[in-house]
Amino acid sequence: MAFIIEKYSTGIFDGIGAFFRGLGRGLTMASAANARIAQMDRLNAKTDDELAKLGLRREDIVRHVFKDILYI
Repeated sequence: MAFIIEKYSTGIFDGIGAFFRGLGRGLTMASAANARIAQMDRLNAKTDDELAKLGLRREDIVRHVFKDILYI
């Protein structure tokens, strides 16, 4: 025999909590995106010779920075 418990909570604190969870997720995503943009800026500031020493070409910078989340 199985017991099923359902909890429906519509209290004001649940709504406030949901708001702040959403806000936190948004700030986390913005922070991660900002870090990637900063990395792209640092790589774009390098000369082609410096990029070659890192094993990169200028046209591969975006692919390199976003390789863990995008297949480009």
